[in-house]
Amino acid sequence: MKKILVAATVVCILAFPFAPGAQEKGAVVVGQTEAVVKVVNIDRQARTVTFQGPRGNRVTMKVPKEAQNFDQVKVGSTFKVKYVEAVAVAMQRGGTASASADRTVRLAPKGGTPGGVIVNTAQISATVEAIDYANREVAVKGPKGNILAFKVADDVQGFNEVKIGDSIALVYAEALAMEMLPSGPKARPTPK
Repeated sequence: MKKILVAATVVCILAFPFAPGAQEKGAVVVGQTEAVVKVVNIDRQARTVTFQGPRGNRVTMKVPKEAQNFDQVKVGSTFKVKYVEAVAVAMQRGGTASASADRTVRLAPKGGTPGGVIVNTAQISATVEAIDYANREVAVKGPKGNILAFKVADDVQGFNEVKIGDSIALVYAEALAMEMLPSGPKARPTPK
């Protein structure tokens, strides 16, 4: 599952080439989280499942209509979850804010163990609103007027040349892989 998740994220980032004029060598920053979560609530009509993480935090997820094994999921079921987030950054001058997005869903076949991989990717061109050169942080305004702040990796070339008003190209990918764990005496409790 880990190889599928990381490969899917990298493929999605590579599938979105940066706009013409962008620097050729963008940096990719990847973060990964892994946990065992427990189902604490199911709303079959709304197709949502609420999970509780190892620290007690709760997250409600919408289950895609393509998930053919939703009927196998019960309150108390445990899932192994891996989440990978990657951001590729390239600097460019000029241009206007724009965005494009894609979603890939790969789910278990009918009758299989519930689970699957969902990968969301977006390519964004945004306008620089604020820069902190010392801490390598930048705030940008996207095409819908929303502000996004992030850290720029050390290997992104030309960061010190970027000015307020310039355009920055970003490719963002997030991937979520879930696999239901077996229940019964062999199942391990969620770590605290």
